[in-house]
Amino acid sequence: EGRSENRPAVGLLSGGLDSATVLAIARDRGFRPYALSFDYGQRHRFELQAARNVAAAGGVEQHVVIPLDLRVFGGSALTDDIDVPKDRGEAEMEEGIPVTYVPARNTIFLAVALGWAETLGATDLFIGVNAVDYSGYPDCRPEFIKAFSELANLATQVGVEATGQFEIHSPLIAMTKAEIISTGKSLGVDYGLTHSCYDPDLQGRSCGRCDSCRLRLKGFVEAGTEDPASYQ
Repeated sequence: EGRSENRPAVGLLSGGLDSATVLAIARDRGFRPYALSFDYGQRHRFELQAARNVAAAGGVEQHVVIPLDLRVFGGSALTDDIDVPKDRGEAEMEEGIPVTYVPARNTIFLAVALGWAETLGATDLFIGVNAVDYSGYPDCRPEFIKAFSELANLATQVGVEATGQFEIHSPLIAMTKAEIISTGKSLGVDYGLTHSCYDPDLQGRSCGRCDSCRLRLKGFVEAGTEDPASYQ
C-alpha cells in the first residue's frame, strides 16, 4: 500500500500488541494517526491504560476513549459473567467461535471510527485484525473488512459526493503473531507498554493461560525475542 502525504487516519487502539503495531505502521506510511479506544465494560480494562501509554509513545494527534458499555448486552466472556477459557491448545482454539468473541464488536467500533474520521476529513481507517494465528472471530476476516469498506462509502457524505474513497487498512490480516512482533520491533514499538491478557489479576499482570496470552507468548518465542509483559 502506498505512502500517504501526511493525511489524517483513524486507528482503533485497544492497547494490545496488534493495535500498537498497526499504529506504528500507519505512522511509517506517512499518516497522521488519531487513536480511538473504547471503554466497553471489558473484563481486561487494564488495556485502556496500555492504550493511553501506547498512544502517548506513538505520537498520535489525538487519543479519544469512548465509554460504550457492552455489558448491557453481555454475551461474551469479556463483558459477562462467563469464565475466560484457559490452557487451551491450538486445535481447541481453532474450533468454532470462542466465548471471548464480543458480539459485533469490530462492526460497532469501526462504525464509530467512521463517524470520527468523517468529521476529521479522513478517509483512512486502520484496524489490527488478524486472520492467521487464530481466525475464530467472524469480524477479523478479509471478507468483513472488504464489506465494511463498501458500507463506509455508501454510508457517508464523502462517499455519496465522491469527494473521497474510504479505505479500511488491515495491514496485519495475513501475518503470523511472530511476523507482527518482528514488524513492530523494526518500527520501534515498545511491547512493554502493551497488554494482551483477557483475565489479568488486580495488579494488571497477565495470566499467561488465556488464548490471548498463549498466542502472544508463542509469537515472541517464534520471533526469537523476549516478551516484556509481566505475568503472574
